[in-house]
Amino acid sequence: MGLSSALYTAISGLQSNSQAMTVTGNNIANSNTVGFKSSSTVFADLLSANIASSSGNSQVGRGSQVQTVQTNYSQGGFESTDNATDIAIEGSGFFIVSDPLSATNLYTRNGNFSFDDNGYLVTADGYRVQGSTYNSSGALASGNLSDVKVDLVSQIAAKQTENVTLQTNLDSNSDLLGTFDIAIPENTSNYSTTTTVYDSLGTSHLLSCYFTKTGDQTWEWNLAADSSELSIAGADDLTTIGSGTLTFDEEGNLAAGANASISAVAWTNGSSAQALTYSFETTQFDSDSTVFSQDQDGYASGEVTDVDIAADGKVSAVYSNGETIPVAMISLASFTNPDGLDATGGSLFSATSASGSPTIGYAGASLGTLATQALELSNVDLATEFVDLITIQNAYSANSKVITTTNDMLTELINLKR
Repeated sequence: MGLSSALYTAISGLQSNSQAMTVTGNNIANSNTVGFKSSSTVFADLLSANIASSSGNSQVGRGSQVQTVQTNYSQGGFESTDNATDIAIEGSGFFIVSDPLSATNLYTRNGNFSFDDNGYLVTADGYRVQGSTYNSSGALASGNLSDVKVDLVSQIAAKQTENVTLQTNLDSNSDLLGTFDIAIPENTSNYSTTTTVYDSLGTSHLLSCYFTKTGDQTWEWNLAADSSELSIAGADDLTTIGSGTLTFDEEGNLAAGANASISAVAWTNGSSAQALTYSFETTQFDSDSTVFSQDQDGYASGEVTDVDIAADGKVSAVYSNGETIPVAMISLASFTNPDGLDATGGSLFSATSASGSPTIGYAGASLGTLATQALELSNVDLATEFVDLITIQNAYSANSKVITTTNDMLTELINLKR
């Protein structure tokens, strides 16, 4: 061991601190990169020899080396956006994306997604987001991962109304009227409400339900449609297509007549005959007659106008007829040892034997929750990085000083022969 070994010891210090400066510089460079996770340099010492002496064994160091570069997977802050396809993860999970060319799965925290021309939910580099799809019955087909895709030019066929529910109150103080007359419905009914229903072609029709009080606890209801829209119509502007009686108890609750079936209604537009089931959720209290809500299960045909991504990762197509149909559920992955992931660039990671196989599931307590219209910011702490710059620079300068000092000592040694 001599002075020349001191030169190489100092060189190792220059090299390891140069690498540390690269890591710190990379952190600073990516301080605005969405989903970026900062790294830190871990140094280790080098040993060159053991020296035996009368006082025992001594060890001589040979400088330093970079033992590992650790990734800091701590949570980054959130930035709100106006993009409906931007998603941030709060928790330990990763989005799963697939290379469309190699079908290789990669993992990322960068939720800056968008839909491409073919309807695939993709990253900025074209990697396809993975998840599970819903079948035609609306059930989630969990299991194998598949590309999240929405057919942006699709249509849904019309659905014929089969069930109508009316939630109403009929005023108990209403006057008793005579027999309902479809020719003068306003004069022979105490209250009425209109509901829009759809036939098999998606054509809408207005059905009016007239309520006539016939006794202290009884009401007659008559359902009428526009005669011009019916294949079999009466002579009046409206035709009765169904009727029944509602009976209430002394407390104003419906005792009988809650459900009624309307025989097949034939429309003039060529649609199939339509059967309806009316459900009356009706009370008779001492308050104004009113409709609290009405619901029917049909709709017209529609085309995709928007895509909605919910906080649970459910991707749904929104149609022009107001219907929202679930298409897919975004999957997340977590790793036993995320430090073992291999960074591949573009905010992407690949699994390795050190990271272990991914645990795949959906947003929740174990994998993390989702925030829509938000992006996770880099977790780089600039204050910490600037402090690291100072310490690395000082260490680099000190190692440089070792080299110049050793060089001076070697010069003195050479000058001994003069």
